[in-house]
This record gives sequence, C-alpha cells and structure tokens, in this order.
Amino acid sequence: MIKTSPLAAAVAAALVLCGAAQAQTWPAKPIRLVVPAVAGSAVDVQARRVATDLAEALGQPIVIDNRPGANSAIGAREVARATPDGYTLLQGNINNSLNDLLLGDACCKLNEALVPITRLFSSPLVMVVNPKVQASDLKGYIALAKAQPQLLTFASGGPGAITQLLGEKVKLAAGINVREIPYKSIGAEMPDLLAGHVDTAYLAPVVVEQNIKAGKLHALGVAGPQRVAIISQVPTMAEAGLPGIEAAGWNGLFAPAGTPDAVIRRLQAETAKVLATPAMKAEAAQKGSEIGGEKPEEYAAFIRAEIAKWGKVIKDSGIKLQ
Repeated sequence: MIKTSPLAAAVAAALVLCGAAQAQTWPAKPIRLVVPAVAGSAVDVQARRVATDLAEALGQPIVIDNRPGANSAIGAREVARATPDGYTLLQGNINNSLNDLLLGDACCKLNEALVPITRLFSSPLVMVVNPKVQASDLKGYIALAKAQPQLLTFASGGPGAITQLLGEKVKLAAGINVREIPYKSIGAEMPDLLAGHVDTAYLAPVVVEQNIKAGKLHALGVAGPQRVAIISQVPTMAEAGLPGIEAAGWNGLFAPAGTPDAVIRRLQAETAKVLATPAMKAEAAQKGSEIGGEKPEEYAAFIRAEIAKWGKVIKDSGIKLQ
C-alpha cells in the first residue's frame, strides 16, 4: 500500500476546501466565453443565444469574445492558458477534436488541457448536389462516379475540416473517386455549388433547406441516424443505400484544466436547464439541430468516440495537414 505523507494529505485537503469555497462564491464577476468563429456565424449565434439565458441563471453577464482562425485552434489556445477559475470558457467544436488528431499539439487537447462541461448543439450534415449532376439519388451518384472517376467534385472546408473527412469517408465506403475542391471555410463553397462549379457539398440542414425546397440543390442523404424534420423528405444515408455514414457539426462548453469540479458541475446543470426549455427546443428544431446538455462524463465519452471515428478516416485516407 502506498502511504501518503501528512503534509501531502494536508495540501490535498486544503486544495479541495479551496475549490469548494471558490465554487460557493462563483460567479462573482462577468464570465468570458471565447467563440472560435467570426461574429454572425451559425455557431456564434448559437453561443449568444445560450449565453443570454445562462447569464440570467448565473446572475452574471457572459461576454462573447470571438477568436476565429486556424480551424478553431486560436480560440482553444486562448482558453487553455487562461486561469482555471471558471471565468474563461470555450465554445469548442468538432474542429477542435480534429485538430487534436492532425496537429499533435498538446497545448489545447480536448479532455486534457480543456475539460468538457456539456454539449450545446449538433447538426447532421446533408449531402447535396447541384441539379446539373445526372443522378437522382445516392445510388445513381455512386454509379456515375464509378463510371467516370474524377469527373465529380466535392467541396470541403479545407484540410482537417469535417466536410473534408466526410467526403473522404463517403469515397471510402462507396469505393469511388471524387475530386476534392478545398475552400477557406465551411460554407464558402455555396456560390460555386449553386452555380455548378463544384458538384457536391456536405452542409448543415439550416444552410441548405431553402435551396433544396426551391430546387436549386438536390439532397441525396442526411449523414445522421434519422431524418431531419425541416427536410423530412430527404432519406438518411443508410436509407439511401450507404450505411455507416454519420457526421455532425457539434459544439459545446469547455473550461481550462484545473477548473474546480463544483464550478464545472454547476455550469453543466444550469446549461442543461437552459437547453431543456420549450423555446430552446423549438429553435433548435427549426434549424435542424439537436440539443445537448449531457453531464461532463458523457460529453467526454462522446468526444472520445468522435476522435476514434475520424482518426480511422484520417488514417485510411492518408489525410495530412499541409
């Protein structure tokens, strides 16, 4: 049996008591929420919506600090080096987990340097094509791609983006060769997609809903376990003939490692209450999103599963950051 010295035991007890005392008085000042995306973007809008109700529940303002860039790594680094006192948080997203796989930078790894609080929103991606593509469904698309390799193209948000990885996963699963056209960010491909300069894209339901209904884009499948209510006519990828293809853009709250557990628990509990309100549920449904609110342990397990899934795709397809 390993014995603990009286001094070490006393220090540990003091740290626990200090953390508990800090949690009882927290929050005593405004909280900064770092959002690694530009103001006005979909994730920024979601962060501000949740922050408004969460600030009211906590009794302190939540100040949004937009720190876009480097596939969400800039904002993550900012929070990872902040004082772990509960006053600096990160709205992390799937890009951060992909960075952990591709960059190998220990500065801001999820579940390590940044500890999970809870998931906020997830949106399954939708595979859409320009109507000029001579395929009425996913099976027809695959047949066309097999008949004429490299003829079809797909848009990605650049190296390491979820849209690149989903495009590669579809290629691997279907045994097809579709040429990637990288863009500076997810969503930047929309003008070219509508004009027919790029054939295929993987985008959030709320982004493509109106163009699908107007006939400007044709949806081949939802990369999720079930259909999305706002585009209920679109089958899942499994229903369309390609099982095992699931990918979602997700985001959630994180804090620097060392943040008192009691603070983490309170943040999760209050955030879950906000997300569970009828108004928040209705707003999420209108955007084709699902709400989170899980406990930190469940959120951590979700992140591990995402890293394992996409790590295999990266290995199998040989993706590397340039």
